[in-house]
Amino acid sequence: MTYDAVLFVSFGGPERPEDVMPFLENVLRGKRVPHERMMEVAEHYYHFGGRSPINGQNRALIAALERELQAHGPSLPVYWGNRNWHPMLADTLRQMRADGVRRALAFVTSAFGSYSGCRQYREDIERARMEIGPGAPEIHKLRTFHNHPGFIAAAAARVRVALEQVPPERRDSVPLVFTAHSIPLSMADASPYVEQLRESCQLVCQMLGRPAGALAYQSRSGPPSQPWLAPDICDYIRQLRSLSGLTDIVVMPIGFLSDHMEVIYDLDTETAAVCRELGVNLVRAATVGLHPALISMIRELILERTSGQQSRALGTSGPGCDACQPECCLVTGSQGR
Repeated sequence: MTYDAVLFVSFGGPERPEDVMPFLENVLRGKRVPHERMMEVAEHYYHFGGRSPINGQNRALIAALERELQAHGPSLPVYWGNRNWHPMLADTLRQMRADGVRRALAFVTSAFGSYSGCRQYREDIERARMEIGPGAPEIHKLRTFHNHPGFIAAAAARVRVALEQVPPERRDSVPLVFTAHSIPLSMADASPYVEQLRESCQLVCQMLGRPAGALAYQSRSGPPSQPWLAPDICDYIRQLRSLSGLTDIVVMPIGFLSDHMEVIYDLDTETAAVCRELGVNLVRAATVGLHPALISMIRELILERTSGQQSRALGTSGPGCDACQPECCLVTGSQGR
């Protein structure tokens, strides 16, 4: 099939203090998140001057992808649209229509299958197309990539650098903990999210030649009455410290491609404070970000759709699907991140 462009789709984030509340209202619209939690999250953004790091990192990632496509093909322009803040998806699709783009491939900055990480992006893209109306570009989302060799290699490289920061005599025994965004159990049960996360963690450890690392969660935002994925990373570290006399820990946010606010606040601020309180040396591995293996992977995903290049995947679950089944990752009620 012929495509005219690539659409880079991400979560979005505020650029200045006055953006914070409108941004959070977009994120939480229709979701059962207590007002107190929304104000708590707003303070996280204000703590960093009201500016999320995600937009700057997305600009850098898009620039790297553009260089990759220019150097190796296919020669496709890259557009950028966000779910929750400018540049908004509808505005970007409107510009694509004006530029004559008829069909595009969408790369979404989420490696894992879940409602909020995959299906909701599809719904947002379709909603934007309906808003534009006749002539809106046809958009086909690229598959998820939790076990793609490029993603695993990039994550393993980040962990390897972090391990080198642990004193040599303790490096082999230091616990490695991966984190991802917690989601409601009802959402997790209807998706491959947890299974894919576990496989990614296992594959990274295999590539490093290390025992299996643990998986913990962060950034819970739902009401206390709603069960979410656990354990929370801070609770996990407290428990590990009480049971084993923990001295060092390496934490890798495998559920995030770049430093979202959840990474720099929940890990670099909140979790770091818990570790200081407990006397634990926390080493936070970088997100995969601009690692060359990840950039090459995005190009491979594009080539799978434009030239029929064979899909690559590690582990046993196989590559993600180009088209989700109608019942995949469904949720009931007003749930979500």
